[in-house]
Amino acid sequence: MHKIDLNLIEMTLDIMKYAIGRISATEHPIGKPKKEEELKSLVGETITAKGIGGEYAFNLWKDHLATANVPVDHPRNLAFVPASPTKAAIMFDLVTSASSIHGAYWMEGAGGIFCENEAMKWIVSLTGMPEGSFGVFTSGGTAANLSAIVTAREHWRENPKFQNEKGLIITSIGAHSSIKAMAKVGDVDILLVDSEERLTGEDLKLKIQNLTDHERKRLFAVVATAGTTNAGIIDDLEDIASVCEQENLWFHVDAAYGGGALVADSVRHLFNGIEKADSVTIDPHKWMFSPYDCGAVIYKEPELAKNAHSQQGSYLDIFKDEGAHGFNPTDYQIQLTRRVRGLPLWFSLATHGTDRYREAVERGIQLVQIAGRMITAHPDLELVREPSLSCVLYRRKGWQPEDYTEWTYENHRKGFALVTPTKWKNGDHFETVSRFCFINPDTTEKDIEMILESMV
Repeated sequence: MHKIDLNLIEMTLDIMKYAIGRISATEHPIGKPKKEEELKSLVGETITAKGIGGEYAFNLWKDHLATANVPVDHPRNLAFVPASPTKAAIMFDLVTSASSIHGAYWMEGAGGIFCENEAMKWIVSLTGMPEGSFGVFTSGGTAANLSAIVTAREHWRENPKFQNEKGLIITSIGAHSSIKAMAKVGDVDILLVDSEERLTGEDLKLKIQNLTDHERKRLFAVVATAGTTNAGIIDDLEDIASVCEQENLWFHVDAAYGGGALVADSVRHLFNGIEKADSVTIDPHKWMFSPYDCGAVIYKEPELAKNAHSQQGSYLDIFKDEGAHGFNPTDYQIQLTRRVRGLPLWFSLATHGTDRYREAVERGIQLVQIAGRMITAHPDLELVREPSLSCVLYRRKGWQPEDYTEWTYENHRKGFALVTPTKWKNGDHFETVSRFCFINPDTTEKDIEMILESMV
């Protein structure tokens, strides 16, 4: 398997040809899933004792399996939070994989980690966090949020009176699902402010005032959101930071989706207060145009993260010896084994410069305003709330939840678009509505117009 022969060379050429075609294509199908039984009937048994051969396996991929995926970079994929990695970043993802770099320790991955750190310096500079703040690349926002929560919890437990207490954090119902899920993993309780709208300092004060004495003792952190996944809402970071400072609470900002907009002059002021955070999550694989998977977590005091996450073992001692001194990313987040997933971002930034990033993000913000105007002007559609960042929630007048679902599936079956419904808290109940999230600067006004017209 590890020898070089003619078959390997031919397969390498085939795969590179496929990659070049995918990277250089101006259009590609949106793709749609198939049931497992259908895929099985198309490709048969692929894992066998003797193997089916690279050429045959690759043809199965191209002919049947590749088309059962929905590319996140399709200009009419406006569901969830899509992605649109630059061509340079995709190309360097190939280089990253081919280079076989273990990115945990400087001793093994100095060159790759150096490049990651160059990209990280730029990201940190966008936040305005104080000198000494720094971060690492993770697999995504979930790992980044967990790393931050664990760091905050361990720092809180440095005080002996909290060592036997189960921690408590506060966030809003608009916070990303990973906050609630990772609170379970980190074995901490979570209290939710019952609003999907902007979380304010007053909301937070009121929640803290209503805690029991024991709950207040257990409270150690607050999670604000800078760009909710559902609606692009940015919490009142300035006032929340002040409350956290007064109450001696760790202030974490989840900017996994919205953090890319820190580069955009038109909305940068909405993030004021993020520079006061103790930790921040940003996903470059969202609005920084990097391939999956690439998240990031930043700390105001990285040493606190190192105290929480640095792993000990006799087989790891060599990485921390005098001769191996350098930045060890594994010390600052939950994962020991890691690829240098920030390397494609570095190459894209180095290739294009940060001004191009600013332009691409501003395009997403422009698209959501265009969509908002189209929806407002349409007699059968209406906005649920004003667009925020690159998200817009809107309803088709008279539709029931099943109408949105069927419309989504019908457009997907046609290979036309992927736009999915969501729910929005409207008074005491949750209303099913439709949602756009714009990331890809190649999405056009015509794309938006065609999608909206398909609802009529």
